[in-house]
Amino acid sequence: MLKTGKEHLECLRDGREVYIGGEKVDDVTTHPAFAASAQSMAALYDMKADPANHDLMSFEEDGERFSMYYLKPTSQDDLRRRMLAHKKIADETCGLFGRSPDHVSSFVTGLAMKPEVFDDVGPGYGDNLKKYYDYMRRNDIYAAYAVLPPAGARNPDFYHRKSMPVPTLRVVDERDDGLVINGMKMLATGGVYADELWIGNLLPIAKGQEAEAITCAVPCGMPGVTLWSRKPFGQSLRNDFDYPLSAKYDESDAMVLCDNVLVPWEKVFVHANTDKSRGIYVETPSHAMGNHQSNIRFWAKLQLLTGVLSKITESSGNNQIPAVADQLGRMAALEATLAGMIHGQIEAFEGWPGGNDDYVTINRRYMYAALNWCTENHSMIIEMLRELMGGGVFQMPADVSVMEDDGLRQKFEQFWSTPFIESLDRMKLYRLAWDLVGSEFAGRHTSYEKFYAGSQFVVRNHSFREAPWEEFHAIADRQLDAMDIPGGW
Repeated sequence: MLKTGKEHLECLRDGREVYIGGEKVDDVTTHPAFAASAQSMAALYDMKADPANHDLMSFEEDGERFSMYYLKPTSQDDLRRRMLAHKKIADETCGLFGRSPDHVSSFVTGLAMKPEVFDDVGPGYGDNLKKYYDYMRRNDIYAAYAVLPPAGARNPDFYHRKSMPVPTLRVVDERDDGLVINGMKMLATGGVYADELWIGNLLPIAKGQEAEAITCAVPCGMPGVTLWSRKPFGQSLRNDFDYPLSAKYDESDAMVLCDNVLVPWEKVFVHANTDKSRGIYVETPSHAMGNHQSNIRFWAKLQLLTGVLSKITESSGNNQIPAVADQLGRMAALEATLAGMIHGQIEAFEGWPGGNDDYVTINRRYMYAALNWCTENHSMIIEMLRELMGGGVFQMPADVSVMEDDGLRQKFEQFWSTPFIESLDRMKLYRLAWDLVGSEFAGRHTSYEKFYAGSQFVVRNHSFREAPWEEFHAIADRQLDAMDIPGGW
């Protein structure tokens, strides 16, 4: 089925426990900190459910219609269809929802393309995964994931010496009806607006830490689950004009705390297997499918940044200066580079080694190269925008309330207009630019883009793992073999 926005908002009224500091949020769909972004999420569902978008955003199977990001691709055309759906979602939010509903869903779809990997964990786990995938697509589930241990809690010896419980989420009891989990996971980006939480491990788990090797799914409103939100950006905003992005695209980040939560066996996918706890993502197309979506999402954001950068220079007439035109050309080249890398992932698509021959996936090497490109270049791109914007943003009135006073408005219109742009349009442009480079919202995005895929060495390790080193060595060896030693030594 395809949920509407109204139906998704209703799903969020499930009694979930969300905290902003010491405040318990009664309803995330109406609370000032979350309401605007909740509506943005709802708009994605309405866009997807619109019959006019069915061909683009969904597919039909056995007489039922499902969201396109649940399509298990069997052809290059299927990969293109998925890409276009991802791009449409990203375009609707300008790539500012890093963990939109198509992200974790793509991870799970990739897992479902090779469920036999879960059979190595034990009997029944593969079936659990297949049933969960089917449950997600039939109910149009938005899942957020929490797949990292809390910072500072990765060395259990400290807690053992202090006779303190290790805060990292772990299994504390095994029962006939399921597993009991207790502890903390990070970082549930989008969790406030999600239906379910996917709990797992994207970092390796050491032998002896089998209790932490748990992969499962829990509803956000399940008793014992609490979400501890970072400071929301929309809570203290006076209006949408002065912070146009902060107001409606704050996807939220939250620590997940589980207090003796019972997870039924059918929602357990890995248990006490330290190898498979992380291995499921790279031994299946999961990591490739999910991060392909991340590439596309960043592309949409880059297009917004490129457009704002160009308009900023046009508003001052600086776009005619050769040095500025050079920077604009550089930005255009960067956008085209990423677009080419994404299309290349589909043009050089591949099967999955040892997997179901019916399924295909995007080119992993090109995807990881793009992932590395995005994490390395975002800060530089923001700095370009900051440099070309100059001090213009600081020359604007404090907020749009200047327009409420006739005398102030007249002065504003007289002195802040330029030959290239009217004063109010200029203020709108600089408010938008500031929310991309200078606000709290912008600061969060700078950190997010640097670390959402892991630390730099983690991202580059994926490229190291997937590189065809034997092929590269063979090229070098051909040249080495052709080098005759003088004198016949």
